[in-house]
Amino acid sequence: MIRVMPIGKIHSRAAAKEAAHERIVAAAARAILRSGYDGTGVAEIMKDAGLTHGAFYAHFASREAMLAEAAGRACAESAAAATAAAARARPGKAMTSMLRAYLSKAHCEQAEGGCPLVALGSETARQSPEVRRVATRYIKEMIDLVARQSPDWGRPAAHQRALTTISTMVGAVLLARAVDDPVLSERLREAALAHLEDVKR
Repeated sequence: MIRVMPIGKIHSRAAAKEAAHERIVAAAARAILRSGYDGTGVAEIMKDAGLTHGAFYAHFASREAMLAEAAGRACAESAAAATAAAARARPGKAMTSMLRAYLSKAHCEQAEGGCPLVALGSETARQSPEVRRVATRYIKEMIDLVARQSPDWGRPAAHQRALTTISTMVGAVLLARAVDDPVLSERLREAALAHLEDVKR
């Protein structure tokens, strides 16, 4: 005799699996920003998500697949924060708002909730093609977001400035986090901000 599972029970199981998947991805996104790709293990993520290690393969085909999805989540959250900073700004001040938020002391001190390019950039080149594809998509999205703030958006000069701006922003925060001298850290951020605000004029 074939037993047919009630539709409600099927939906309930699917919803529970989806919720568990979301917990894993959220935990993995936090972990990669905190510890890097190489410092993030499956057992740690599953424990943080409140699940058993054995349940991992019900959600992902491999650790690399999990890392790619986690990177996508971290990148999406960072892009949303940058877009929100631009949206909150007064007319004509979106670029300044984004620069000051990105090059802030708060961003420098909060790696777990910050830009994945800073936290993971040096490791990304050694990751799987899936992870690199996610990072590339995010970099393009950020370049486009910055270029759109230019009065000459759509022209080559706006895109070129955006390339320089993103490179400077990421490099400044990366160096500011790396040094153990708080004064130098602050000067790195402030110098980058002053330079980019001057270029913007």
